Amino acid sequence: MWQDDIEFYQEYLRLQRGLSVNSINAYTSDIHKLIEYLESQQIELPLSHVKLKHLRGMIEWLTENGISSRTQARVISGIKQFFKCMLLDERIDEDPTSLLESPKLGRKLPAVLSLEQIESILGNIDLSQRDGYRNRAIIGTLYSCGLRVSELTDLLISNISFENSYIRVFGKGRKERLVPINERVLGDIKEYVYGWRAEQNIDPKASDFLFLNKDGKPLSRVSVFNIIKKSVLDAGIDMVVSPHTLRHSFATHLIAGGANVRAVQEMLGHASIMTTEIYTHLDQKYLSESIKKHPRS
Repeated sequence: MWQDDIEFYQEYLRLQRGLSVNSINAYTSDIHKLIEYLESQQIELPLSHVKLKHLRGMIEWLTENGISSRTQARVISGIKQFFKCMLLDERIDEDPTSLLESPKLGRKLPAVLSLEQIESILGNIDLSQRDGYRNRAIIGTLYSCGLRVSELTDLLISNISFENSYIRVFGKGRKERLVPINERVLGDIKEYVYGWRAEQNIDPKASDFLFLNKDGKPLSRVSVFNIIKKSVLDAGIDMVVSPHTLRHSFATHLIAGGANVRAVQEMLGHASIMTTEIYTHLDQKYLSESIKKHPRS
């Protein structure tokens, strides 16, 4: 019943917002949550007949099914975006989400690694293995540049300035930014590019992609997660670490080192400084925990 509207919305997200396939799928899944609720209540109605009462019923249904407040807030945000788009295209006469409230959330502080843990992870990667320098370059780039995993897998060799030590990154909405990269990581990238990568049979379509799998194709997000997971285990660290953990650690260590919040915002590619300011709070917690470990504390 809503298929045409959903397809229009997906095209809007792709063409007008410049979102990736993963982001579009996430937004679409929020709409399917509403449809799933309506079907569970045996409610059949066109898009234009959805009212605030239906949306509030969906929230109660999500709560009854054990969906967390944080996930509910994300679903509501996605549904609001959808109805706003439908209103702009005059597919509906009024927005039923205008009075819909999201659950109140406390600010969640992300987990971070210590400098010692970062060094341990990098130091325990076996460089005698063919993929050793590649894996160390991956983790080093994620941490030293604060990249999102999609930004890493999309990174091109032509976007690296080896002479000036910076990389060109395309973030959300294909927004471009320049991020400094340290010489140590550049050294690992060179070892990988002129070593194992140079010996591979590379898919012509992947010739400019930096990080490749054993088949000479761009590395997937899942592969990056698995590389990090193995490296963390090899370092003996009992902690769930994702690419975003390395990004959080990058930002936290910069703030702890006295970096300007605006500069960190630019390097992370945050649209709003409000998003970056979470790291000032995280820095206070990080320093507090560090002080507790002091032998004279």
